[in-house]
Amino acid sequence: MSRLYFLIAFLILASPKSFSQTNPCQSPEQRHFDFWVGDWEVFDTLGNKIGENKIQQIENGCSLQESWKGTSGSNGTSLNYFDPSDSSWNQLWLDNSGGILKLKGKIEKPGLLRMSSEPSNGQINQITWTQQENDDVTQQWDILKEDGTLIQTIFLGIYKKQ
Repeated sequence: MSRLYFLIAFLILASPKSFSQTNPCQSPEQRHFDFWVGDWEVFDTLGNKIGENKIQQIENGCSLQESWKGTSGSNGTSLNYFDPSDSSWNQLWLDNSGGILKLKGKIEKPGLLRMSSEPSNGQINQITWTQQENDDVTQQWDILKEDGTLIQTIFLGIYKKQ
């Protein structure tokens, strides 16, 4: 009989409800990038649709997964997570052309996240996500010199919820 009580106690303590009450990924810092979560249509600055992007919480809210489908045939995915050891946001991007991008950054203020790559060949990739007043999100990808001087903006997408 004591084995039965032990088993019942174990199942109660190990239940998903019990886990969600102690989920380590619910701090305010780890929720700062939630403004990007959703199903989006993405447009250029002229209003032309350039793709669709689905951003969803995974792993009990500990990560964000991006699934990009561009109208030009580009596809990609990213994994985004908050690292409490240095209070940084991190992204690993992979696409169907073999592109790989590793980014790290911080929330600069609510609704504004900027991540950058390590320098490579004298250049840095920097991506900035900005939540607008109407809850649209603007994503801007810049190539910078190592001193921070802008070389070129290679992507400027306006995200509108589907």
